[in-house]
Amino acid sequence: MTNIIALIPARKGSKRVPGKNIRKLAGHPLIAYTIAAAIKSKIFTSVMVSTDSEEIAEIAKKYGAEVPFRRSPAYAEDNSPDIEWVNETLRRLKDGGKTYDCFSILRPTSPLRQPETIQRAWREFLQQKEKVDSLRAVEKCQQHPGKMWVIDGVLMQPLLTGKEPSLIAQKAQEKLQKLTSPLHSTPYQALPEVYIQNASLEIAWCRVVLEEYTIAGDKIMPFITQGNEGLDINDEKDWWYLEYLLKEEKAKLPNIS
Repeated sequence: MTNIIALIPARKGSKRVPGKNIRKLAGHPLIAYTIAAAIKSKIFTSVMVSTDSEEIAEIAKKYGAEVPFRRSPAYAEDNSPDIEWVNETLRRLKDGGKTYDCFSILRPTSPLRQPETIQRAWREFLQQKEKVDSLRAVEKCQQHPGKMWVIDGVLMQPLLTGKEPSLIAQKAQEKLQKLTSPLHSTPYQALPEVYIQNASLEIAWCRVVLEEYTIAGDKIMPFITQGNEGLDINDEKDWWYLEYLLKEEKAKLPNIS
């Protein structure tokens, strides 16, 4: 049986939305909804919060998460890459006798992710487990890179012309070959589909961290989120929009017992 640990990162520092990980939303700290979704998905051997904050640690434990140790300050800076704290966490757990096959990063800033979302992602990952290193949540982009520009002095050039090596997927190339106008002058619906990652969910084999020092490996499969599952809180505008969705009953939070 493949065992997996949920890793919920929650630093105390947040510039754009101060204290957002424990800011109250519908009566509970924001992080509580991710903890609840992880626990109720029933796929995890452990649900752990990685934090450098005593306050966050106490709140996380109140809502049922494990917080066996604090994250090292060196790995809790604004520009600290995920690989640092994930590597530290898995190695410290291993040193303590706890080993896992897989890990999943569930960020507190995606509170609309449901237990069913996690279950669906886990099923899809297991179906391809022999072929992939990791799974990452994505959604169709609203602002297509084919309509983006780079400014140079008084002129500008399109970011993409349609001949870039980055657009090597066969289906994308086939669609590009049928276009009769530049990407920037092509209707969105006629452009190759492009997806952007969101912060709601990642799953990977622990070996990609412990052996390759990466959180994703080379073979990354998509997990396409549905509706508002991938909504991410980055600034006050996002927080306002989330509260609006909840008020209008256009979205729902995971149930907290």
